[in-house]
Amino acid sequence: MEQLTIEKFEEAYNIVREAATETKLVYSDYFSEQTGNKVYLKPENMQVTGAYKIRGAYYKISTLTDEERNKGLVTASAGNHAQGVAYAAKKFGVRAVIVMPSTTPLIKVNRTKSYGAEVVLKGDVYDDACEYAKELEAKEGLTFIHPFNDLTVATGQGSIAMEIVKELPLVDYILVPIGGGGLATGVSALAKLLNPKIKVIGVEPEGAACMKASLKEGHVVTLPTVNTIADGTAVKTPGDKLFPYLQKNLDDIITISDAEIIGSFLDMVENHKMIVENSGLLTVAALKHLKPEGKKVVSILSGGNMDVITMSSVIQHGLILRDRIFTVSVLLPDRAGELARVAAVVAEEQGNVIKLDHNQFFSTNRNAAVELKITVEAFGTEHKEKIVKALKDNGYKPKLTHANL
Repeated sequence: MEQLTIEKFEEAYNIVREAATETKLVYSDYFSEQTGNKVYLKPENMQVTGAYKIRGAYYKISTLTDEERNKGLVTASAGNHAQGVAYAAKKFGVRAVIVMPSTTPLIKVNRTKSYGAEVVLKGDVYDDACEYAKELEAKEGLTFIHPFNDLTVATGQGSIAMEIVKELPLVDYILVPIGGGGLATGVSALAKLLNPKIKVIGVEPEGAACMKASLKEGHVVTLPTVNTIADGTAVKTPGDKLFPYLQKNLDDIITISDAEIIGSFLDMVENHKMIVENSGLLTVAALKHLKPEGKKVVSILSGGNMDVITMSSVIQHGLILRDRIFTVSVLLPDRAGELARVAAVVAEEQGNVIKLDHNQFFSTNRNAAVELKITVEAFGTEHKEKIVKALKDNGYKPKLTHANL
């Protein structure tokens, strides 16, 4: 097995600094208080391309020969590696062709084009895009830059661990997102070389936990399908070249539900005023899965490239999941003043009505009942329950329904 050496990591660290920003750790009072550990955030969402991928891409391209670079580069990516390769290719003055899944957020597509790369949309997930990129490699004689299954790329990603340990030498835990495994390979290998006592924990979405499945089986496993809002880690097959290192260096794997990711987005926006994409939020959600032991924990926020439409959807679902917005249905007699009575009950409990749906055709006997659906803004579950109880106490029979903004 080829060795990932401290010398190579140091070389990569110095070369990566030519293109990447050294993202400083951010201590989180909020997450420290919530979890009972001392939590630091590694904000790669603030990276020059909005994600850590610039590190591995730039280092890999720096190691190519002039001939390999001048052939032109091709890669496949859900977005962040695409921007990393495009940015690095522009720095080196060479052509880059990027194949992206058709489901890639628009912001990632546009930013990749803005660096001068040629973008091709193909397939629904990364694996489909990768297959097409390999076809282009053969057809046009391009040099393929794999987004994760490449030890040189992984070595470049390891520069994150170098920065973490330099800034926080006594770090106890590093939480790292896993898609294909490139980031986790570089970070875990270097962390263990620098200090074997550091525990490195990989974090995957439940709907794309290919690394957990592979570690359990003892060999690389391909998932039949992936289904997660964390598009940057929606990978069916982890890197086979990386797998032996992850077997050796990862201390554990935590899997995270989409609902936990959504909640973590709200936490980051409200408490740190930071936009972090769904894959980058995996390590934030994982904080609550660790025992509260007062340990120094670093969560790597892998990227922040999120389009506004996705952002608005996540916020809406997050507010609903946390009972900050809910919809309740009540039946009223169809006569003047009834709507005002219901509104007064909600107002008395400091609920804020944001939408009303008054259905006069709920029953053929309008004098007996019309349906009123009220969408209310609340402070959380306790406040929501208080409003619902007030409606009951005032003679209504409220039924909670699916909130629909």
